[in-house]
Parts: sequence; structure tokens; C-alpha cells
Amino acid sequence: MITLRQLRYLSALVRHGHFGRAAETCAVTQPALSMQIRELERELKVELLERRPAGITLTDTGLEIAERAERILADVQDLINLARHRGRTLAGSLRLGIIPSLAPYLLPRVLPVLQSKYPELRLEVRETLTKQLTEELERGELDVIMVALPIERPGIEAVELFEDSFLLAMSAKEAAPSQQRVRAGAVDSSRLILLEEGHCLRDQALAFCSVAQSGVPASLGATSLATVMQMVANGYGVTLVPEVAALTEVRDSRVTLLRFENPEPARRIGLVWRVTSPRKKDFAALGKVVTQVLGARKSRQTRGKRAA
Repeated sequence: MITLRQLRYLSALVRHGHFGRAAETCAVTQPALSMQIRELERELKVELLERRPAGITLTDTGLEIAERAERILADVQDLINLARHRGRTLAGSLRLGIIPSLAPYLLPRVLPVLQSKYPELRLEVRETLTKQLTEELERGELDVIMVALPIERPGIEAVELFEDSFLLAMSAKEAAPSQQRVRAGAVDSSRLILLEEGHCLRDQALAFCSVAQSGVPASLGATSLATVMQMVANGYGVTLVPEVAALTEVRDSRVTLLRFENPEPARRIGLVWRVTSPRKKDFAALGKVVTQVLGARKSRQTRGKRAA
């Protein structure tokens, strides 16, 4: 009889490509995990893996079975969610994935509101890059992710929450005193300071500035916006900053922010989940909190500008 435990072990082994690391992830010994994989192969009467001294490789049959196992595990997680959260909104555990160019700027505003409005919610946050979040969502390891859209993958659906405009950050010494707006095509691509490969923010900046990936020096890559902004402040180049991050990251008088001419470049931020998930009511409530928080922030900013 095939067990869910065996499928989970196979999934972990495929992700890590190593018995030891997979066993550590599953909190079991390596012999125990290996024995369960062998038992799964005997039950299915197929070889799932090619075992070599240098590591493991999935057979063609193993690859197909691993993909089906991922779908089964995701469906089981959805079944558990249906039973645990039926009739309650944002109660119990919710595993949220969010990209690094959103998490430190959006969560401090959203989490207090969620805690106040939904005290039974136990939010578990996973912050990493879009590709990893999407894979973990598909495997059932996350319930919902907040990323830049679109995400074109089968079996998932999304709702857009808001548009996040991009601003140009440059050294205050370089900015013209009366300049307020800039054309996207006028940005000197050779001076762009970007996040490292893998960040969707990097790809969006390149696209908006009409730059091919190969045209930007590989050395211009940082792991965080905070590092990028320090480089800009010291005159090493310019960068694109999401408006949602501007208040936090741009507090240095050495940096000037300019809006782009219309149509302003922007990224679309949304929530993404599995089509089979029974928690769409929860995701709608979460999205409503996010848009309300951002709406209130924009209203305060507008009032402050009028008062000034």
C-alpha cells in the first residue's frame, strides 16, 4: 500500500537531490527515508531513481510519478484546510509566501490590522523569490503567495490587489533642481544598479528601461534594496524603487526620487493560490485588508501634501 509518508519522502528527495538533506528536512534518519523509497519502488514495481556515487537522478517514470505525487500532496493539504477552516474566516494557520521587495514594506502595515481584525489567525510567513514561492505553492507547502503578476502556471489562479508604481532614485547632486519627472527611455542603462539575478524586481527594471539582460554588467547586483540605495546615495548610479518601498528605503537626503512621465511604469501585485484550494474566502479577506491598509496610507499622504 502506497502511503502519504512515502510520497512526502519522494518529494523531499526530488527537491534536495540528496538522501541526507531530504532526511534532515523530513526529520528522519537517512536509512529510514531510503527504506521507504525502496518500499515505494517495490509497491509500484518500477525504478524511480538512478543511484550513483555522485548523487541521484530520477528515471523518466520516476519524474512522472514525482510530479503526480506533488499534486496528490497538494490535494491532501487542501482537504485538510477544508476540514479545519470550514465556516471560519482567517482562523487557524495560514502559510503566506511573499517576495523580498514587498515583505519588509507591506507586512509592518498589514500584520497589526490582521491581528486586530482576525485574532484567531496564526500567520506563517515565508519570504523568498517568486520562483521558489510558486513551486512551494504548487506542492501544497504554502497556502497563498503575494507576488508581482502575472504568474502563468497551470492549476493556479490570482487576483490583482494594487499597482505599485516605480520611481527613479538618483543622487541628489545629479538631479536638476526643477526636475520632477523623467522618461523611462531616458534612463542610462549603464548606470542602473539592480538586485541580483532571480529577483523579479531586477527583470521589471530592465524591461521598463528597454535593456537586454546581457547589456547590464553582472557585477551590478545586490541582495537588498537597502544596499542598492546606499550605492545610489554615494553616486554610483541610479535605480528603480517600488513606491511601496520608497518611504522606508529613501530617507537619505543624498537621494532624490523622480516620478516617471505617463504612463508611469508599475508592477501589478496580487495574491496567487491553487485552483483547488478551499480557502478562497480567506484569500479575499486577506486581500481586502491589504488594499484597505494601502488606501488609508495613500489618503494620509494626500492630506499631508494638501496641508503643506
